[in-house]
Amino acid sequence: MNDKHNQLDWMLAQAKKGRMTRREFVGRTTALGVSTALAGALFSKAAMAEEPKKGGTLKLGISGGGSTDTLDPALSASPAPYSILRTWGEALVDVSETGAVEMRIAEEVSSNADATEWKFKIRSGMEYHGGGTVTADDVIATLKRHTDEKAQSGALGIVQGISEMSAEGDMVTLKLASANADLPFLIADYHLVIQPGGGVDNPAAGNGTGPYKVVSNEAGVITTFEKHANYWDSSRGHADAVEILIINDATARSAALQAGQVHMIDRLDPKIVALLAGDTNIAVERAAGPGHYVFIMHCDKAPFDNNDLRMALKMSINRGELVEKILGGFGSPGNDFPINAAYPLFDDSIPQREYDAAAAAEFYKKSGHDGSPILLQVAPGAFPGAVDAANLFAASANAAGVPLQIKLEPDDGYWSDVWNVAPFCASYWGGRPVQDQMYTTAYLSTAEWNDTRFKNAKFDELLVAARGELDGAKRKGVYTEMANILRDEGGLICPMFNDWVEGRRAEVGGWVANPQGTMMNGFALSKCWLNA
Repeated sequence: MNDKHNQLDWMLAQAKKGRMTRREFVGRTTALGVSTALAGALFSKAAMAEEPKKGGTLKLGISGGGSTDTLDPALSASPAPYSILRTWGEALVDVSETGAVEMRIAEEVSSNADATEWKFKIRSGMEYHGGGTVTADDVIATLKRHTDEKAQSGALGIVQGISEMSAEGDMVTLKLASANADLPFLIADYHLVIQPGGGVDNPAAGNGTGPYKVVSNEAGVITTFEKHANYWDSSRGHADAVEILIINDATARSAALQAGQVHMIDRLDPKIVALLAGDTNIAVERAAGPGHYVFIMHCDKAPFDNNDLRMALKMSINRGELVEKILGGFGSPGNDFPINAAYPLFDDSIPQREYDAAAAAEFYKKSGHDGSPILLQVAPGAFPGAVDAANLFAASANAAGVPLQIKLEPDDGYWSDVWNVAPFCASYWGGRPVQDQMYTTAYLSTAEWNDTRFKNAKFDELLVAARGELDGAKRKGVYTEMANILRDEGGLICPMFNDWVEGRRAEVGGWVANPQGTMMNGFALSKCWLNA
């Protein structure tokens, strides 16, 4: 017994010092007879108990950056601008690693009985990097800017549900067109960073209330920050400075981590994980969550306006093969709707779609397609292993008689020139905390980021109904109906849900896995520190 206690004490000490990953800790402690749930809780407690170290320059190597990137929160759409935005800006609330709403610029949130009116009390003394403090009027102006279709905001579908906004003193009141019990989770959307005057005059100024302020920004190359001297939260912003380096190539990112040129990286290639196992200077972090890799078709553009053709392509992809060969097992099969077990009210009884060459051939014949090549546009940075995944997709589709052909695109400009522009391309979604937000952001007919051009009146009607349904069982039934509509009629091919697989140097402290999004939901630079 004493030997087991000694081993557990040693492992807790290693976890506290950041020298053992969650996966290693859980694996070793469960071998001692500790339950998986308790092991995970012990790891989180140990990691959070570590005393933060102050100072130094913390560096992140990130994917998904390009020369067309901007600091405008409305347009943030890939890992690089997302991490940059999370470093300098803050929203009213966040969602923690446990899935709970966490107060940030708002210090209190409340609603009326039927969730049609919400109040957010604004924290006093929140200073912008450029001077001045946050006001309730700034919050209103920010939300209103995102309702303007000209802003092209990824949060458009969220804020459109707000029918009336008002500010009085330090209180913001939002009245909704229909009830929504999930509104705080929606308001946590990373696009909704509060800016002075709403950012109307200069949305790309990078002027926020986050723990670090922008010093320089070279799009697609590097963004540097220094600590915001008057930041309000002592639990964040431990380094003197942070840097975000754009390293789109997965091999180059891993090499930079191993060489100590950066302290953490996103999108660690599963093929490299085994190679890093013996490197005591590197910790591999993993978190299963709602993120998913996708191939998206525009439902309003030929030939993808033909649902039989869309079904032919959906039946042509071998999901199990992609999870094994592309994710290296770090994930699970998708089912052509963007929801998995990471979400509340997920229905696991919906049949899993499998590769079916005969069914694909039958749908293709029924579509009446002329046999010309069906082009799928993809770039290496669309998601890790995107090109290999596309080639596997093409091979299985061709075997079923579906003439899928891959067109390789460069990473630079992919998110501005191909994604949400081309009728069939590779992409990814980081997921959202609740089903309503995922559907509202990407599948509501009027959503700015409806990247499949899916427009279905029944689906929209059900989405609104689900928001106001406070009975959990009934709400789950509505979400099931929505999932089946999207699965059978939409333009989404979702072959796999990916775990967040990331790497950090052993000297990085404060890492706590967050399934809500990559790099601790974008807050790795804000919450971590350097032990040496």
